[in-house]
Amino acid sequence: MEYILPFLPEKIKNLPIHMDFDGQKRAERYFQIIIILFAVVGFVWGYITQQFSQTLYILFAGVTVSALLTLIPWSIYRRKPLQWQAVLDQASKGASQQGSANMTQLKTKKKKLKD
Repeated sequence: MEYILPFLPEKIKNLPIHMDFDGQKRAERYFQIIIILFAVVGFVWGYITQQFSQTLYILFAGVTVSALLTLIPWSIYRRKPLQWQAVLDQASKGASQQGSANMTQLKTKKKKLKD
């Protein structure tokens, strides 16, 4: 895939290709609702017409619609971006680890005093 990137126009390279976690959950929910809705409608229509092929055509249409709505990272799926924590340098990381070790020692001492 890397060999194709130099040949792509800048507009295509700048397209967003991510979803946030809430957007992934929403896309999954939409996918399930659309598939179930089209399956029920397809089953009912196929039963009325006595044509199983009609059921499959309607179900395939539902799969196509849900794929277009949920696989593409539309802007509705990128409304709540995840805020990452800032990177800690090694000095503050060591101090925080030492602080957590001290807290663990205090908790064990308190348990021993209670017993």
